[in-house]
Amino acid sequence: MTNFHRRARIGAGIALFTTAALGLTACATGAETPAAGSDAVDAAAATSVEDFGSFADLEEAAKAEGQLNVIALPRDWANYGEILDLFTEKYPEITINEASPDVSSAEEIQAAKTNEGLDTAPDVFDLGLTVALQNTDVFAPYQVQTWDEIPDALKEPTGLFVGDYGGYMSIGYDSSKFDAPESLDDLTDAAYKGAVAINGDPTQAGAAFAAVGLATVQSDGTLDDFQPGIDFFSDLQKAGNLLKVDVTTATVASGETPVVFDWDYLNASHTADNKDWKVVVLDGTGYAGYYNQAINKDAPNPAAARLWQEFLYSDEVQNLWLKGGARPARMEAMTEAGTIDADLAAALPEVPSETVVPTEAQSTDAGTLLGEKWAAAVQ
Repeated sequence: MTNFHRRARIGAGIALFTTAALGLTACATGAETPAAGSDAVDAAAATSVEDFGSFADLEEAAKAEGQLNVIALPRDWANYGEILDLFTEKYPEITINEASPDVSSAEEIQAAKTNEGLDTAPDVFDLGLTVALQNTDVFAPYQVQTWDEIPDALKEPTGLFVGDYGGYMSIGYDSSKFDAPESLDDLTDAAYKGAVAINGDPTQAGAAFAAVGLATVQSDGTLDDFQPGIDFFSDLQKAGNLLKVDVTTATVASGETPVVFDWDYLNASHTADNKDWKVVVLDGTGYAGYYNQAINKDAPNPAAARLWQEFLYSDEVQNLWLKGGARPARMEAMTEAGTIDADLAAALPEVPSETVVPTEAQSTDAGTLLGEKWAAAVQ
């Protein structure tokens, strides 16, 4: 998933919450479409389960719609395959239509606008922060039942978009060809000629955006100015080491992309594709980020969209993110409640003691700068 976002210890998950500070503001309206199977409830205007009456009433309305349109959800991304299959198992009355699994977050929004008013429009989105911030007018506010257990720093106050799962930017590499890189400077060496890839275009894809963010803070810069990160990738391009190939499971398995900047949970998933694949989170300052869930305000299946959100923030699915190597948004609360899968939490990799997470303003400014400078820097 080349999302703009399109993946340790228990304490490491908590650290992500305490370092984030998004300072978000609200602005949205819902569509006026009655829920299927309910004359009394306007599902498209519902902002919580209470608007349906009960969770069972929400389930009934969603089953009556019978469809759920998702987009940009690769099955090998943060355990989405198992999550999608579990929803189908729980709700066989609802058919999940999986569209364009490998498109970017920006392309998700475009698909919603292109298909507005059609039954093929996406009901829900999985988005990086920058794209989410730029498109709040496309979302419908909704607060899931576990809303109070999601850290304030990870959610827009009305529920226009909400962080769900996250991790650290890392470097995956084929250990049969390369030693573990210990710093960014290692990657500029001639040994990495044509070998270093990022997951997408940072002006559109969140994982690639975060790669530039990591390069910035690892180059003694700050998230207030991504220029040092842009300069690093420009140097990598000039050295002939930047590989302009979209990273997929297939490119890692074939060896086409032997060194990859990506989220730690995505890089870790490639150990199943390449037995020599290893992952390193560089010492020094770590870069963390979450992907966000949102509902299309013009969702053709508004009840199913809201049921999907409730499902994603349930204990069961939060533990499935953990199984996929990602850190779930409710990790702290679930740890305190004893509902977290402790073995999976303990298996998460060690992370840097210092972690940064971009704020709303930093993400917006960085997106503007990348739009102005990135293409010329790596041409």
